[in-house]
Amino acid sequence: MSTDVTGVFVRLKLSLLVNGLRQSGGRRAAYVASAVVALVFAALQLLGLIMLRGHAHADTVVVILVAVLALGWAVMPLFFPGGDETLDPTRLVMLPLRPRPLVRALLVASLVGIGPLFTLCLLTGSVIAVAHGALTYVVAVVAVALALLVCVALARAVAVANIRLLTSRKGRDLAVLSGLVIAIGAQVVNFGAQRLGASGLEPLDPAADVLRWVPPASAIGAVQSVSEGSYGIGALQLALSAGALLGLIAVWSRHLTRLMTSPDGSTLQAAGESAVRERTSTGLSRLLPAGRTGTVMERSLRYVWRDPKTKAAWVTSLAIGLIVPLFNALQGTGSIYFACFAAGMLGIQMYNQFGQDTSAFWMVAMTISSPRDAYVELRGRALALLLITLPYAALVTVLTTALIGDWPKLPEVLGLSLALLGAMLATGAWTSARFPYSIPQEGYKNVAPGQSGLAWISIFGGMIAAALLCAPVLAVTIWLNVSEGGDDWTWLLLPGGAAYGAAITLLGLRLAAPRTAARLPEILTAVSKG
Repeated sequence: MSTDVTGVFVRLKLSLLVNGLRQSGGRRAAYVASAVVALVFAALQLLGLIMLRGHAHADTVVVILVAVLALGWAVMPLFFPGGDETLDPTRLVMLPLRPRPLVRALLVASLVGIGPLFTLCLLTGSVIAVAHGALTYVVAVVAVALALLVCVALARAVAVANIRLLTSRKGRDLAVLSGLVIAIGAQVVNFGAQRLGASGLEPLDPAADVLRWVPPASAIGAVQSVSEGSYGIGALQLALSAGALLGLIAVWSRHLTRLMTSPDGSTLQAAGESAVRERTSTGLSRLLPAGRTGTVMERSLRYVWRDPKTKAAWVTSLAIGLIVPLFNALQGTGSIYFACFAAGMLGIQMYNQFGQDTSAFWMVAMTISSPRDAYVELRGRALALLLITLPYAALVTVLTTALIGDWPKLPEVLGLSLALLGAMLATGAWTSARFPYSIPQEGYKNVAPGQSGLAWISIFGGMIAAALLCAPVLAVTIWLNVSEGGDDWTWLLLPGGAAYGAAITLLGLRLAAPRTAARLPEILTAVSKG
C-alpha cells in the first residue's frame, strides 16, 4: 500500500503552523499581526502593479522587482533559519524516504505559508502589468508558476547546502544580524528611491535588459516579449526559467542525498579544531598589556567576537554609525558634524558592561576586593572598547569629510568625536555600576522582564549626562567658528578634544570604581535575571 508522501508533508506543514500558534497567546498575536501586515502590503503592491499597466517603464519595474524578490528568497534561509521548521531536512534522516518523492513533497509543502502567498500576489501583479492579449495571459499563467517554483526551489537549495552552518553557533549569530541587514537594505532602498525620484526610471533600463534573461525574472520577461510579438524570445526566456528550476532541483536533490546518507562528523571535527585553536591562539594575548588589564581586555574582545548578543550590538552600532553620516553626505543633506554619530553609537557599548557577563559575573566579582581592583576591571573594559572605537571613529570622520569636501573642519570634528567618546566611557562606567540589568541569552529581547526602566535610565540618562559633559568642548568649538580669526585656531580642538576625552574618562572610571566594589552583590543579582 503506497503512501501519498506529498499530502503527508502538506498536512505536516499545516500542523506545524497550527501547533506553533497554540504555544502562547503572544506568539499567536504576533503571527496574526505579521500575516495581516504582509497580506495588506501584498494587496497594495498588487494594486500598484495593476495601475502600472500601460506605463512606459512597466516592464523595467516588474523585471527588477522579481529579481529582488528572488534574491530575498535566496538569503531568507540564511538570516531566518528558524522561520520554517521544514527547512532542516536532517530531522527526516531516520525516515525511509527516497530523494525524488522527498524533494517533490518538500517543494509542494514549501508553497504553504504567507511567504509564497505574498510572492504569488507580486508575481500576479507583475504579469498583469505587462500582459496584452489572450495568448499572453496563457503564457503569464505558466510564467507565474515557474517564477514561484524557482523562488521556492532556490530557498530550499540554499538552505540544504548551508544546513551545517545554519544549525551551528555561527548560524545563530548570522540570524541575530538579520535586523542589521534589513536596516541597511532600507537605507539603500531609500537612497535609491530618492535618486530615481530625481532622474526617473530611465537609469534602470540597462539593468532590466540584463535581468530579463536571468531566472526567474526571465519568466516575467517572457510575458513582455510575447506581448510584443516576439514569440521565439519569449519561449527562450521561459526555457531559461524552466532550466533553472530543473537545475535547482537537481542541486537540491544531490545535497539532500549526501546530507541524509553521510555520517555527521562535523561536530566532532569542529570541536577538535576549536580545541586546537584554543591551545595555539596566543597572538592576541601577546599584543595586550600584562596582568589583569590585558586579561580583562582579552575577555571583552572575545565577548565581541563570540557572544551573539554582544556581537549583534557591536555590528549594529558599527553599521549605523557609518550609514547615518555617509548616506546623509551622499544625499547632500548631511553635515560633517554627523561624523560624531559614530563615536556616540560605539560609546553606548560601554553602558551595562556587567550585563553581558550575565550570571557568570560572580567569577569577576570574586576577583574584586577593593576599589583598585574595580578600577582596573573597568579600565580594561574601556581600553578594549577603545581598540575598536578610536580607529573606527577616525575612519568615519575622514570618509564623511571626503564626501562633503570640508577638509579644514576635520581636526575640530575629530576632536569633538574624541571628547564625546570620552564622556560616554565615563558615564557608561558609572551607569554600569549604578543601573545594571540582565541581557537574556535566548530570544531577541535585550532586557530581562521588569528591568526596562533600568535600561532606559542607564542608556538615555547616561547619554544626556555625556552631552552635558561635552558642553565645554562644544562651547569652544562654537566660539572659534563665530569669532573673527577663530578658524585659524580650530586645529587645536583635535589635541584639546583628545586630552579632554582622556581626562573625563579617567575621572569617570575613578568615580565608578568605589561604587562598583561596594555594589558587587547587587550587580550580580541584577545581571543574573536573564
